[in-house]
Amino acid sequence: MWGYFCMLAFLLILLVELVFYVTVAINLENEARGKVEAVCFDMGRLLKFNPVKFEDGLIEARQDGVNVYLIAGDGRVFFPRDYKGTPDVYKEVMNRIGDEKDGYSLTYRTGNKVSCALKVDDGLQPFYILAKYSVTIVTRTVGTLQLYLLIIGVSIFLLAFLISYIFSKNITEGVQTLSDTAVKFANGSYDVEFVNVDYKELAALSDTLNYVRDEVKKSEDFQREILANVTHDLKTPLTMIKAYASMIKEISGDDRDKREKHLQVIIDEADRLTGLVNDVLSVSKLQANIAEFNLKVFNLTELVYGIVNKFGYLQESQGYNFMIDIDPDLYTRADEEKINQVLYNLLGNAANYTGADKTVYISLKSSMDGKRVKFSVRDTGKGIEKDKIAEIWNRYYRVKENHNRPVKGTGLGLSIVKAILENHNFDFGVESEVGKGSTFWVDFPLVPSEI
Repeated sequence: MWGYFCMLAFLLILLVELVFYVTVAINLENEARGKVEAVCFDMGRLLKFNPVKFEDGLIEARQDGVNVYLIAGDGRVFFPRDYKGTPDVYKEVMNRIGDEKDGYSLTYRTGNKVSCALKVDDGLQPFYILAKYSVTIVTRTVGTLQLYLLIIGVSIFLLAFLISYIFSKNITEGVQTLSDTAVKFANGSYDVEFVNVDYKELAALSDTLNYVRDEVKKSEDFQREILANVTHDLKTPLTMIKAYASMIKEISGDDRDKREKHLQVIIDEADRLTGLVNDVLSVSKLQANIAEFNLKVFNLTELVYGIVNKFGYLQESQGYNFMIDIDPDLYTRADEEKINQVLYNLLGNAANYTGADKTVYISLKSSMDGKRVKFSVRDTGKGIEKDKIAEIWNRYYRVKENHNRPVKGTGLGLSIVKAILENHNFDFGVESEVGKGSTFWVDFPLVPSEI
């Protein structure tokens, strides 16, 4: 980066030098040409129309630094009168314009002088006016300016070199520090801190990396927790299956009633294992976006009633109350099987975390405009802290409670809910207040029934 910065500075300075040289040198020469042409034509007009003042004009031109010669067609130099030189000026004029017609002029440069030759024919003989202007001073001025500009350019380049070195060193050190910290982080050290406040962009990158670190650490903690949860939840039914299989083999094999009872326990625990495995597979498929969705129109009211009926055993065995407020014959378009999974998980979650009154409130109501159906399920539990609400949808998150959970799970339920609803593009959320419980809701599109 430092090398590129220096190269850019050098190229910019070189470009400025070239532009200056081309612009100034050309402009100054053009000005010299314009000046000598103007003097030449002025002297030609004086010669033709006011020859008395010709010599005064010649003196005035000399005061402006332009030497003017009046040359006859035979080679004699009339002006300046004190001209003692060789007939070189005549040869120069003849070589340039020769026998051209009256009024013909030519401007040219030889060495460090800009010249203009003009032919004037008064009817008796041709005359030639030759005006010469030295550009030595102009050339020297350009050279001096170029030297100054070169000195300034070198000074700017050295300053740019120093500044770019300091900046690039600071940036490089900052990036290297972030890189070294990232290596430690990649090796599993989650207590590292990405710090860089010298530059706004690097500070933003540091904040992003710290956020990533926190999320990865959180994910690692959640994965350890889910591994412990799944291990525990798998161990219990496996132990039960093995124990009851041994009981059938050793005790109840010949007793039909006991055998049926023990076999039913094995079947129930096997179903529980299947549910755990299906939860894990569902999360994996949904997160990988490989789950298939079969969209169709179905009766959402009947689906909700069917799910509530599945929790009837909680009413009978543990005294749960399910307060229902459901509109009849509400239809929606979605994947019925996956929406069934969503509503079952939300209802099970409410049953797990409701308060001591063991009451769960279930609502399914159409909107006033007749375009939406809102499903909500409310518990009366401890509620969720505001800073924890976003985390409950994490696939490894589960609120730690000491009470017995009537509906067993791995903590994947809400993650499955989130993934399914996001794939449907349905609005959903949770409203919670600590000490008063939580309300989970989902908005479904309301569609007419298909007959």
